[in-house]
Amino acid sequence: MKRILRRIAALTLSALTLWIVVTTINSPDLAAAWQAVRRDNISRQILRWELGDLLTTAPLSVATSLALQQSPFLIAAQEKISENTAAAVEEEPDPAPENTPKEEKEEKEEKEEKEEKEEKEESETASLPVYTGSKLTFADNDIPSQTTIPSKSTNYTVINGVYIKNATGQTIDKKTVGKGDFSAVYQADASPQVLIVHSHATEAYTMPSGQKYKASGNCRTKDTNYNVVRVGDEVAAALSSYGISVLHDRTLHDSPSYNDAYPNSYDAIASYLEKYPSLVYILDIHRDAVEDADGNQYKLVTREDPHAAQCSIVLGNDYEHWQDNLTLAVAVQQTINEKHPTLMRPILMIGYRYNQHFTTGSLLVEIGTAGNSLDEALYSARLFAQGFAETILK
Repeated sequence: MKRILRRIAALTLSALTLWIVVTTINSPDLAAAWQAVRRDNISRQILRWELGDLLTTAPLSVATSLALQQSPFLIAAQEKISENTAAAVEEEPDPAPENTPKEEKEEKEEKEEKEEKEEKEESETASLPVYTGSKLTFADNDIPSQTTIPSKSTNYTVINGVYIKNATGQTIDKKTVGKGDFSAVYQADASPQVLIVHSHATEAYTMPSGQKYKASGNCRTKDTNYNVVRVGDEVAAALSSYGISVLHDRTLHDSPSYNDAYPNSYDAIASYLEKYPSLVYILDIHRDAVEDADGNQYKLVTREDPHAAQCSIVLGNDYEHWQDNLTLAVAVQQTINEKHPTLMRPILMIGYRYNQHFTTGSLLVEIGTAGNSLDEALYSARLFAQGFAETILK
């Protein structure tokens, strides 16, 4: 009997020792160990053995656990709550279904096609190097400046951010023009693609002090070093630097008779097209004039760069395919707007031909005004040429 009592005592002591070790194993000091023993007293452990995992899933007091044990309904409810709590904690979202080999192949091909398209678009819209040409001084010519920017869309037709002043009764097909699919297609070969002419070739600019030319009228000269023919030289040089074959007609079509300017340029364009049927684009380059009631000149410059003269495209529509030319004009202006938001003034549509009926790539371009200096016009000629080149080379 004594042997049995000794064994029971030994087992009890061993169990007590084991419980103390397990309870206090993570305690850093004696005080913490004592608190752990107090929290997890022997009565709670005995109750845990009797109630199974109830105290594990719901750390209730001993009294509450005993009360629950006396009611099958309450204990069943507690077990249900415990199950739901455990399910909420342990439940994970179902993994996404794995694609079949066919779906994976299609997904891969779609991804590669998308990446290839993005690379192609990025390559097509990559900026051409800016043509610099000779150094420009931008000496002040003492002419007051301003910037023409539409403040609202009233009285304008707006397509892809491009403002159009329609001074005619013709209706613009915004959907077709907005697509940008102009029919004048550039051909990458050695044949001439662009013809530059000047119906009003004697139009000139206001030179800074010390830079004079022999005038043939108000802001006009026959000296091609100072009139719009010089600006045409700059456009031709810029386009050529981008690999575009250009012909430049430097004839003074408005001299001696200003009224014969367009008939003269008409004959010249017809002659060039007969000799060079590869010509697709015809740029008639002018300069504009802005003055007040007293005849005082104003220069137009961009908001982003006071050295750049503002430009504008004038489009006639007294011929059948005028919307093809308008589509090109909008596309060019949209390209330019991305880098130089105020370089281009609104496109002006007038019920005239301006010899634009010859091709579907004909534009009349006003570069600067009579109040701008020649250097400001030359600078903008380079910017316009780059935008034009980027548009037709896409």
